[in-house]
Amino acid sequence: MNIPQTSAAPAAGARARTPFSKVPEATALFWVIKILTTGMGECVSDDLMERLDWWALGVGGAALVASLWWQFRTDRYRAWPYWTAVAMVSVFGTMVADGLRKGLGLTFVDTTIAFSVLVAASLGTWYLSERTLSIHSITTRRRETFYWATVMATFALGTAVGDMFASTLGWGFLESGLGFCVLIVLPLLAYKFLGLNSVLAFWSAYVVTRPLGASFADYLWVPRPWGAGFGKDAVSLVSSTVFLLAVVYAAKTRNGEPKDARAVAG
Repeated sequence: MNIPQTSAAPAAGARARTPFSKVPEATALFWVIKILTTGMGECVSDDLMERLDWWALGVGGAALVASLWWQFRTDRYRAWPYWTAVAMVSVFGTMVADGLRKGLGLTFVDTTIAFSVLVAASLGTWYLSERTLSIHSITTRRRETFYWATVMATFALGTAVGDMFASTLGWGFLESGLGFCVLIVLPLLAYKFLGLNSVLAFWSAYVVTRPLGASFADYLWVPRPWGAGFGKDAVSLVSSTVFLLAVVYAAKTRNGEPKDARAVAG
């Protein structure tokens, strides 16, 4: 799903720290890797929590901070730091989202509403500050901060929506995953044929990547008759391996690299 977005000139007062975009183009490979991170994050997070108990939060939190530090230090989009940060958001975000819901005694409907408000607030604050939400305009430290805050908020919302469909609505993991396969293409169709704003189309699809990947990952590891019964260890290993291979391919082919950086790097 390649949804082009219109870039905007830097907002007044936004001090450019790098001339190139810090995030990739939304190519087909971008969406594949993003979905892989959500499935991997679901399994790896649950696996770590079982093995390390609450110590897993410390490990996951440290890994997230380190990956974002690596990403923020780059001068342009680079596959390894960017996708490592996305993967760590997925792993640590799953731990936190599940822990908050259980700790506060909230329902999946409660968290879906709360995180919807969070996403709206994140996007609204970003737009009021920068006058653009385009992923092609992530060329300053401030915009990059807004971007990653929104990524985390959309991940939390996607987690809540996925759990609500599978549990509260009783769809189950496989049926939910198939349903999200349909939902993720709707923003693209609305953009192409109904004139939906490209930024709204992008972030709508982005939210759906989390429940889509996690639903299929849960179905694969959960014991029969509720799932395929392959187990967390096997699904974690396979999903992590496929993710790493996909990032290797993206880095080698420079798939998704913004056109300005590609032209300069030659």
